[in-house]
Amino acid sequence: MDYKYIEQLIERYFQCETTLQEEQILRAFFAQDEQELPQQLRQYAPLFAAMQPEAALDENFDERILSLIEEPKVVKARTISMRERLQPLFRAAAIVAIVLTLGNAMNITLKQEQAQDDINYAAYKDTYDDPAVAYDHVEDALQLISEGFSQVQRADSMRHDSLYSKVQ
Repeated sequence: MDYKYIEQLIERYFQCETTLQEEQILRAFFAQDEQELPQQLRQYAPLFAAMQPEAALDENFDERILSLIEEPKVVKARTISMRERLQPLFRAAAIVAIVLTLGNAMNITLKQEQAQDDINYAAYKDTYDDPAVAYDHVEDALQLISEGFSQVQRADSMRHDSLYSKVQ
């Protein structure tokens, strides 16, 4: 059997040049049993078989589909008050207020401590009239510090020597 006409229709079909009647001819041709189709045309059978009108879309179609689908769960609508809608905004505003309050308190505290630590040069008075006396007092204070360091150093070296002798 010569299938040239069908091959030409398929070629025109893929170039979108067929009429509705020619597409009907193609659907009717591929509606036959796949074993009766020639080998070179069997690859197109699923394409045109998918276009066959099925008897599945009868009056009972909607009922059958709805019976297969689960019943939707009833969701009760809940009214949300304006207060509930704005509650996240209130929480955010409260957090911002707390952070700003703590920051402001820290800032004031630090400024007060800094003000106490600063030297007020306007109210500063020199306690010594004679620079030689001031020098002597500073020299005595430094001597006391030096002696304290020396005592600590001697005690530390003695402890180190005693530990070293115990290890040996």
